[in-house]
Amino acid sequence: MVPSGAPTPAGPPTKLAKGRNLIAVASGKGGVGKTWFAVTLCHALSRAGRKVLLFDADLGLANVDIQLGLMPQRDLGGVLAGRLSLAQARVRYDEGQFDIIAGRSGSGNLAQLPSNRLGALGTELIELGRSYDSVVMDMGAGLDRTVRLLSGRAGTILVVATAEPTSLTDAYAFIKVTLTNDPTADVRVVINAADSKAEGQRTYETLRKACANFLKAEPPLAGIIRRDRKVIEAIRTQTPIMIRYPGADAALDVEAIAEHLQETR
Repeated sequence: MVPSGAPTPAGPPTKLAKGRNLIAVASGKGGVGKTWFAVTLCHALSRAGRKVLLFDADLGLANVDIQLGLMPQRDLGGVLAGRLSLAQARVRYDEGQFDIIAGRSGSGNLAQLPSNRLGALGTELIELGRSYDSVVMDMGAGLDRTVRLLSGRAGTILVVATAEPTSLTDAYAFIKVTLTNDPTADVRVVINAADSKAEGQRTYETLRKACANFLKAEPPLAGIIRRDRKVIEAIRTQTPIMIRYPGADAALDVEAIAEHLQETR
């Protein structure tokens, strides 16, 4: 059963100001392709003519820059240390034609920021986001305080899951916590690494039915990404799939998700 082991949110719900153009990419567990999807979604939105910012919000285990083969001189660590503003921490990723605020990989202490500092960071990101069409936040996996507070600032939350039972259980847990804290949250589901569109639809239906039965909510399907060996090859070479294999099934599927987002947000 999907709901097995799903945690109950701690503390009272907190109403946070949101950025309508902020898109949080989240997952209940790691290893579902969340960061790859966030990077590829930014690339797809940029190719569609959007001005895009990618914010690596995985405080402590950031790896957006690693996937892209970047060695940024400025990152989120400088912001949190008070040396830089978020705007000053931006770097341009020319190949993808979007901006990036890189995280600080390996700095686990960053995830221990006090709630008021995280709140201020979210507010600053919303303000910076006014100069963009879309801001994509690559969240950390799981349900820790950092993920809850920052994803709560997003206008749309995309929960990435695969057919693995643990992925579905943890995706359900994330949706439960999010909707308990904010019943009006725009939560949508992305099924990744599906063997086929039909298999991806069945995976989504499993999660949808669990949410309907236990949460009385049915997060809509944002899209299905087919399993594609070219994804691994692109990650291995630290090259976006839309540059290395623009016609790959997975690339086309993310482009379809980006188009759907633009039509429904």
